[in-house]
Amino acid sequence: MAGELSNSPMLSDALVILGAAGIVIPSFTRLRITPVIGFILIGIAVGPFGLGSLVYDYSWLGHVTISDPDGLKPFAEFGIILLLFAIGLELSFNRLWQLRRLVFGLGALELLIIGISLAIVLTMMGQYWTGAAALGFALAFSSTAIVLPISGTTTPVGRAALSMLLFEDIMIVPIVFLLGAMAPHTQAEGWEGMVETLWQGGLVIAVLLIVGRLALPRLFAQAARTKSPELFLAASLLVVIGSSLATSSVGLSPIVGALIAGLLIAETEYHGEVEGIMEPFKGLALGVFLITVGMSIDLFTIWDNLGSILLAVVLVLTFKATVTGVLLRLMGARRSTAAETGILMASPSETTLIVLAAAGSAMLIQPGTAQFWQIVTAIGLTVTPILARLGRAIARQVEPVPELDTTLPSEPPVIIIGAGRVGLLVADMLTAHGKPYVALDADADLITKAKRAGYHAMFGDAARGTALTRLGIESSPAIVLTMDEPILAKRLVTKLRNAYPDLRIVVRARDLEHAAALYRAGASHAVPETLESSLQLSEAVLVDIGVAMGPVIVSIHEKRDEFRDRIEREGKLDYKPKLRTSTLEG
Repeated sequence: MAGELSNSPMLSDALVILGAAGIVIPSFTRLRITPVIGFILIGIAVGPFGLGSLVYDYSWLGHVTISDPDGLKPFAEFGIILLLFAIGLELSFNRLWQLRRLVFGLGALELLIIGISLAIVLTMMGQYWTGAAALGFALAFSSTAIVLPISGTTTPVGRAALSMLLFEDIMIVPIVFLLGAMAPHTQAEGWEGMVETLWQGGLVIAVLLIVGRLALPRLFAQAARTKSPELFLAASLLVVIGSSLATSSVGLSPIVGALIAGLLIAETEYHGEVEGIMEPFKGLALGVFLITVGMSIDLFTIWDNLGSILLAVVLVLTFKATVTGVLLRLMGARRSTAAETGILMASPSETTLIVLAAAGSAMLIQPGTAQFWQIVTAIGLTVTPILARLGRAIARQVEPVPELDTTLPSEPPVIIIGAGRVGLLVADMLTAHGKPYVALDADADLITKAKRAGYHAMFGDAARGTALTRLGIESSPAIVLTMDEPILAKRLVTKLRNAYPDLRIVVRARDLEHAAALYRAGASHAVPETLESSLQLSEAVLVDIGVAMGPVIVSIHEKRDEFRDRIEREGKLDYKPKLRTSTLEG
């Protein structure tokens, strides 16, 4: 048995992948280069067109190459599933509803215009119209697996990219079925199959949403009571794999189920724990996917067709970037956001490879044509991180973004997250009492307006990067969260409380229930909008009908304290953080 294990190709491949991860991630992080490029380069080196082609001459290379490339495909698909699950954890149904105009407006226009335009061009070049349509829509897809980890989902660029990628993910199934329907021998069956899949898929999604809302809080509550990380991990994998199998069983993509699972868990109070447990698996599985992309690149074929391949890459990237940027501008995005998003979304996708395979199976394109565009896609995926940097550089040239000012006040400032109406009102009150502050926001438009109005505002994303560290959060007397995004606010409170146990965290809450959830997450004070508006109305009416101002103010304060105590009890606040003395007091 020991001998069989030592000669196992699976163990040898696992050793190569883990070794690649151990080399790529720290090396490229030190060089400040995304590991995406490193994993793809590793795939080229250890794949069948790299060192793997020399195994017959040098047998020892079998220990540092992938012996079974096809065997990695299930792990690569699982990596994409975990990525979509993680994206769902970062979202909420409220955020998706807010993005509906972008998803079904911008996303639909982007996919249709690029797909139809490329199909027309390819038809004019001699490709039969069915094959041209397949290639056009295949190349119109952009990479969810690479783009979203680069852009995030909270910045203007991230929100725009997310909306287009979500629509593309929705359209995978209809497009694949349409390709099958265009095959000469399966037209009638293809249309009937698509209709059947759509109604069955809708039913499965509805069941997942209903059952998930009822069952998931109870499932994770039981896992949390055991205080066993293993059980929590098992429950997380059960949910994501079960949801993916449910959608794939009726013909939908498994990533649809993974996204729904993430969205459902994001609505529970256990999403932070799930996100932390799943992060290492997602990163490793995504690395496997990128290695498989690299293994599909044949350097000799590229060299033999270098001119035509490079021309195709440049034309596709340029056309997609231009169309996406113009659409964003027409829908009101600022020039810098449109330019950066367009360039970031320019390369084809891992989904492109799926659509190309479906088109080949339906005999809509020749094998040689499919291989040519697979190489173009692989090159596009490889250069996506470079496109991201290029996009940021061009965005700064097109419309300079306010730089993060390193000259902070001499006294540690209060940090205000959000430079909107509520954040600037807090800034006005701090200024009136002589207290320094810094307003931080990832929306460049709000920062520009605030700076022009004389506020001390800076560009940065509190949920990502090191913006808070550069602002001196370790010594800040307090941080005020003013965003009107309940899920994001709760997640940020949890993150801040874990990182800074003594920090005073004051948060804007939507209602009493949200305030209780924020107290459970670690907020020092959660201020519900509904409560404050009710108290202000009460104060106004009492004064107007002749009650003296002094007793009114006293009663308002008493009522506010009464509600605060009640919210803390409802939030089951078991502890009050030991806070450092605030310069706001006294």
